[in-house]
Amino acid sequence: MWARLRRFNALPRPARGLFLRALVLLPLVTLLLRLRGFRAAQRILRARLGSPGDAGAAADDLARSASRMVAAAARHAIFPATCLERSLVLWWLLARRGVASQLRIGVRKSGETFEAHAWVERHGAAVGEPEGTHLHYAPFAKEFTEEPT
Repeated sequence: MWARLRRFNALPRPARGLFLRALVLLPLVTLLLRLRGFRAAQRILRARLGSPGDAGAAADDLARSASRMVAAAARHAIFPATCLERSLVLWWLLARRGVASQLRIGVRKSGETFEAHAWVERHGAAVGEPEGTHLHYAPFAKEFTEEPT
């Protein structure tokens, strides 16, 4: 436990804030998804955002840092988080800071099993996806951060 606390304290202040926000948001997003469904959860999260924009040159660094902190929070969360929950939290944290990103969802069929995966993209590149996991899924043409029409 002390080693974890030392690692947390060694993080830069902005990273600690991202980690704590992600740690709180992950179970909330899980509950939202289970109680209200994807579209309602997304609508609720979107309602708590300011105007979209881009945080400038530091946006890519912020995206990488936020991705690492969401992954760390997911590892330390009480309940395991799905890729959709992690991706929604990452998308929201970035949007909250004015960093433009897109929530993507892809599908594949593995034998008789239908599988889906969610990830966040920034300028067409996946943010924080280990070993290109998203490349094994066919993404839907529409991004899931747009307002439904």
